[in-house]
Amino acid sequence: MSVYPFLSDAFFDALQGCGAVTPKTGWQPCHLETAAGWVPLYARSHSRGEYVFDYSWAEAYHRHGLDYYPKLVTSIPFTPVTGPRWRGEISADSLWAGVQERLREQQASGWHLLFPDAACREQLQELPLVSRQACHFRWVNRDYRDFDDFLGQFQSRKRKNLRKERRRVQEQGLTITRHQGGQISASDWAFFYQCYASTYLKRGQLPYLNEAFFSAVGERLADQLMLVLARDGDRPVAAALYFFDADCLYGRYWGCLEERDGLHFELCYYQGIEFAIERQLTAFDPGVQGEHKILRGFEPVITWSMHHLREPAFHNAIADFCREEAAHVQRYREEAMTLLPFRKGGGD
Repeated sequence: MSVYPFLSDAFFDALQGCGAVTPKTGWQPCHLETAAGWVPLYARSHSRGEYVFDYSWAEAYHRHGLDYYPKLVTSIPFTPVTGPRWRGEISADSLWAGVQERLREQQASGWHLLFPDAACREQLQELPLVSRQACHFRWVNRDYRDFDDFLGQFQSRKRKNLRKERRRVQEQGLTITRHQGGQISASDWAFFYQCYASTYLKRGQLPYLNEAFFSAVGERLADQLMLVLARDGDRPVAAALYFFDADCLYGRYWGCLEERDGLHFELCYYQGIEFAIERQLTAFDPGVQGEHKILRGFEPVITWSMHHLREPAFHNAIADFCREEAAHVQRYREEAMTLLPFRKGGGD
């Protein structure tokens, strides 16, 4: 039975071994490890690659002549996916004691726990942490038999629009194939990395991860990887890489070397939904952002982070900020729910 891939030794070894997560890149490992378990922990010199945006907090510290960095962060680097955030049976008290010790050692401004699941949040609810909310989108498997069964829950017009979108990919002469584990060849990996890097280079940025990372996870996490390729004849034009475990599919990386109408939706959403239904996975997390996911059946869900600032005045100010922000997030989610494409009350 496959387990959550992003807390595995294989994933963290790949991040560190490829040079993406090191003090030089602003991720100084200072993990907590006891007989009871292991907690990823980093001293950060910036906030890039976290996807919980606290730049205004850093600016406020700077305006008051205080250092926001280093800060301590418990997260999966470059991976804004909700899930467990430690291994083992670590108690809240022992975790908090370890965090306090690291805060003193690193002279850090505070501790930030990003994208914890409900079990983590419940275990830490008695600690002096500020909870922050955001709204992301997730597909939920309601025991669908196949993709057509899923589409059968849509309103008629929206169902037709989605089918038309998928047909456009076929009409462009593109062939879509899915590959798992050992089916992914060295040439597939090389092409995928070209696609992945291109998404960053188009924005004038360097990619967070290099080919060595994908080679490492491809070798050690092969049974939890699925690669989707799009080809025009024999020529590959786009790729999307997913991770999965026994319960959930995680859409992580995508890129294309040629822009084609509807191809992003096909590779990043519809192929993932089909795969999740076939494997009877309960959910599909396609990654952050993207309101266009709503009309394709991805439901708005609340994601969380938890924060502790050592300066009491700032801790209280951020608590006030997060309370006000949460009201806006809840209203946004409620509005997004009204845009879902599903039939209401059994009608069409």
